[in-house]
Parts: sequence; structure tokens; C-alpha cells
Amino acid sequence: MSTWLFDLGNTRLKWAPLQADGQLGPVTASPHGDGDAWLQTLPQGQLACIASVAAPERRLALLDALLPRFECLVQVSSEAALGPLRIAYADPARLGVDRFLAMLGQCDGRPMLLVGVGTALTLDLVDGEGRHRGGRIAPAPDLMRQALHARATQLPPSGGRFVPFADTTEDALASGCLGAALGLIEHSLQAARAELGVQPQLRVHGGGVAALRPWLPEHVVVADAVLVGLARWHALRIA
Repeated sequence: MSTWLFDLGNTRLKWAPLQADGQLGPVTASPHGDGDAWLQTLPQGQLACIASVAAPERRLALLDALLPRFECLVQVSSEAALGPLRIAYADPARLGVDRFLAMLGQCDGRPMLLVGVGTALTLDLVDGEGRHRGGRIAPAPDLMRQALHARATQLPPSGGRFVPFADTTEDALASGCLGAALGLIEHSLQAARAELGVQPQLRVHGGGVAALRPWLPEHVVVADAVLVGLARWHALRIA
């Protein structure tokens, strides 16, 4: 069966074929801006597994585009328990499917703090037994800059360097927004160690990770975390 995996986020769509060994094939990414250009180069196959946290109209546009291209479409949602993972939320529907899948794909018996840097900054703690201890959500640095610019247009929405104490507005904005994200991650690592009694491994993923990496403590970069989780979901639910 020809199976493709789709991750529809807030700013872009990513997709990849599922190979016979259960691993991802080449990943393609396309921003979904105005118009329908992002829907013109989609693949064809038998089964499409779709995870979406995008606005309903974006999700419906993707489904409409995939219907004539695939024999079967499956929309993935968060579950209370799957494989080794047990989530903390009483109502699984309240947990974003991107966070659920990212945790599922990384759940390997080692305690971890999984940090996603996209439109939002998400942090999820998973212990060595696969129990999700809960998480945090904040604006990612880029969104902080955009929000400040939207309320005060004289503040530039990008640019600047991360420095301890800035002597220009651009540097002050970059340092403040990046520093807020770094501070939340560092505080969460400290809280996680207190919660678990051991230091969890810091794992990071998402399009905004590169800007934070030079100042993060020891960490592991996870590529295409949601798609990796989708592949594991397929192995547990479909295969």
C-alpha cells in the first residue's frame, strides 16, 4: 500500500512517503500562504494520514485537495494512551495532535523534555515510563516580535542580535524575545529535574530551533518530529 504522511501546521504543510521499513522517505515542506499554490504539488497514493493544527479552512482545503488523489484519508487525533505513551490531559481532544505525535515518536524509555519551536513554543515532559507529566505553551520568539510590532509598529518585527544587555532597540528586541524562550526552557528543565528526580534529556524540534541552539544547554535535535510520530502512529494503529 502506498502511504503518505501529512503534517499541516500553522504556517506550512510537510509531507513524506512511508517506506516499507516504516521509516520516512524524503520530506517536502510548503508554506500555505494566500491562494492555493501550496496544494498544487501534492502526491498521489492509496492512504493519506493527516495531522493538522491549522485553521479549519486550511484543513478543509487540504482534505479537498487530497480526496481525488488518495483512496483513503485518515485524520489523526490525540489519544489518552498509545504504545508506551500515556498523556496527562484528562480530555485528549484538548492536547494538540502535533504535541501528541511528537511525544509518541520520541517515547523511548528515557525521560525527556520535548521542546517544539514553531508558531508557538511548546514544552512537554515525559518520564522514563512513558507518562506525560504535562507541558507548557508560550509564544515562540518570532511570534513575540510580530505581536509587539502589531501593537507598536515602530518596533521592527525582525532583526537584531542576542546579547546580554543591548544598546539598540533591534538587539533589545531580539535579546528579550529569544531570552524569554531560553528562560522558559531553562526553568522547565529545573522543574523537570525536581519533578522526576533525574535530569531529563532536552530534545528540540521545529522551524525556530536554529535561533535558540547556540544558547541552549546540552540537547538533541529531532528532525520532522510530527511526521516521525505519524509513522509510529501508523505502525501502532494501521499496520
